[in-house]
Amino acid sequence: MSHVTLVRHGQANSAALDELDYDRLSPLGWQQARWLGEHLRDTGEVFARLYCGTLRRHRETAQGLNAPSASEIIFDDRLNELEYFTMSQLLAQQHDVPTPNGPEEFARHFPKMLGYWQEDRIINAPERFSDFEARVEAVLTEIAAGQGRALVVTSGGLIGMAMRVTMGLDLVAMSKATLAIQNSSLHRWQPMPLGLGLTQFNATPHLESADRAHARTHV
Repeated sequence: MSHVTLVRHGQANSAALDELDYDRLSPLGWQQARWLGEHLRDTGEVFARLYCGTLRRHRETAQGLNAPSASEIIFDDRLNELEYFTMSQLLAQQHDVPTPNGPEEFARHFPKMLGYWQEDRIINAPERFSDFEARVEAVLTEIAAGQGRALVVTSGGLIGMAMRVTMGLDLVAMSKATLAIQNSSLHRWQPMPLGLGLTQFNATPHLESADRAHARTHV
């Protein structure tokens, strides 16, 4: 079993109203990725394996990172994000739960949406909650079983689910953890006697200086 470091993509198009429009890095998102890549190179950490989801924002983040590695990037759609915009629209149509307007409304809406989704109350959702949970557990287990440290570019919802499956989080705790995840942040799991253990959460060492405070974003 190997160390696994998950990276949330850089800031995407936060003004988007659907999946397609959201799926591209903002200029700040590109800068966050480049700064993180510089940090990884400066620390001298080399990853034996690089994995990346197949969404555009994942690919662009991986390109910006240009992280030191002994291998080519392995693209895997099991690392892709849950379709929040799609399910938010379905929730509004089916249950009269309005789509959020602004960060505060989103923070209240996200756990509510997860609850409906977990209970299979969102008809024609892109995938079932249980299937999302299963694919995250499967891909994390597979990556951890490989040789050498792995760096994985993915999304906040997937990182939140990874915490759920490795730490046994209930839906409320998972929601709170997911909402806290910053763009381009690092989350590290390492082998322990009872399986993978979370040893680093939401780290942004590349954004700690005062002149980069503006770049510490959640959306």
